[in-house]
Amino acid sequence: MRPSSLLFLYLIFFHGFSPLVESSYLDYADALSKSILFFEGQRSGFLPQDQRIGWRGNSGLSDGWMYNTDLTGGYYDAGDNVKFGFPMAFTTTMLAWSVIEFGDLMPPNELRNALVAIRWATDYLLKTVSQPNRIFVQIGCVASLTRSMLPLKVGDPNIDHSCWERPEDMDTARSVYAVDAPNPASDVAGETAAALAASSMAFRSVDAGYADTLLRNAVQVFQFADNFRGAYSDNAHIRDGACPFYCDFSGYQDELLWGAAWLRRASQDNSYLSYLENNGKTLGADDNINEFGWDNKHAGLNVLVSKEVLDGNMYTLESYKASADSFMCTLIPDSSSSHIEYTPGGLIYKPGGSNLQHATTISFILLVYAKYLDRTSQTVNCGNEFVSPVLLRMQAKKQVDYILGENPMGLSYMVGYSNYFPQRIHHRGSSLPSVKDHPGFIACKDGSIYFNSTNPNPNVLVGAIVGGPGEDDVYGDDRADFRKSEPTTYINAPFVGALAYFAANPNPS
Repeated sequence: MRPSSLLFLYLIFFHGFSPLVESSYLDYADALSKSILFFEGQRSGFLPQDQRIGWRGNSGLSDGWMYNTDLTGGYYDAGDNVKFGFPMAFTTTMLAWSVIEFGDLMPPNELRNALVAIRWATDYLLKTVSQPNRIFVQIGCVASLTRSMLPLKVGDPNIDHSCWERPEDMDTARSVYAVDAPNPASDVAGETAAALAASSMAFRSVDAGYADTLLRNAVQVFQFADNFRGAYSDNAHIRDGACPFYCDFSGYQDELLWGAAWLRRASQDNSYLSYLENNGKTLGADDNINEFGWDNKHAGLNVLVSKEVLDGNMYTLESYKASADSFMCTLIPDSSSSHIEYTPGGLIYKPGGSNLQHATTISFILLVYAKYLDRTSQTVNCGNEFVSPVLLRMQAKKQVDYILGENPMGLSYMVGYSNYFPQRIHHRGSSLPSVKDHPGFIACKDGSIYFNSTNPNPNVLVGAIVGGPGEDDVYGDDRADFRKSEPTTYINAPFVGALAYFAANPNPS
């Protein structure tokens, strides 16, 4: 639906939405290109000559020096200047899974760009596991970003905002957080194993040597995860840096199964099949938690393992498929099992902020599961109805279309896509003058005038998907409202796969 004339005027005069980037209203190919481009705006380290987001510069060039190791590179997870290993690894897994399932539908240049985006992450992740029985889990202390002598408070954004600076201007100590055996980091290590294993599959046909390196390291880091079980945020020296931002809230068990599932798929090693068979119950695979994201892998795990059941008749893994079926039924409004909350405009909604992370991950696994079912001509039994792969795809399409502008506000939640998109996203580099336009140093406290400004951000972070509207479908375009206005890498990553599918199949059947 298009915005009414009154809403049109409201968006322009009160929120500054303007037609900065022209594209057709639901141009999935354009959205795909931009969703991948976004990752270049999140890069840390030395930027290459072919960097396309030109307002970014080199940053984080001393990362790792205190450990006498090179930890440059990787991605800033959101609108801050910290590299959190847990969400970065999940982002990498989802980018790789997008390529594995739907890369053959991407135009060759966009497949290349997607592989470049994956490699920017995997090159960094390889550095984080380069030392035996040690994993680097975070670079850049949140406290150092704030330059505040006050204690960090849970949920207090003002502390974070007290230092609003470009990543290129960081002149504070870049704290490095590492976990050494026998201390546990099963969640980060398990997710890193998944990321490296999945990425090995994405690179297998184009760079077999690199794929071998990724898989070999995935095996090693999974052993670390499994041998020393526990959550990384349970380590006292990690907790203050990781929490409340990326604590392991749901437990480390799902990451062990997730890592094993990806190693099984990438290597076809039967030892990982046995791991999934023997550890499913003890590690909570039957908990049937209806969530999928950087912290909780259950729904994605069940879909991934279901491929073994559907393609290979691995009935010893049937419980995973039963859980995947159950999750799909919760998403169908007419199903007797439906209990996922939707906004009046039709967006999947889960309380807690940054809601579009749920919409993009769920859209992706809807499409993946539909693909697996289609190949074996199966449907999902939801009690009062049988749900077809086509219906699963239509559910995914509703979420994708909502994000791209088919919503009550007529607003694209992807920056730079369509004519109307958020102008004041919660993102340091986007909201401050570029180093190309303002080469002089902007000190920590001096950035606050840009944070507090009501002007649109001077740098358009093309492709960024913000946290999204509230349960009432309302979005206020407020830089200070970080739960709604902050983009993250793990919102974008699964959307890459979803957009690849719809770019090739705009009217799924």
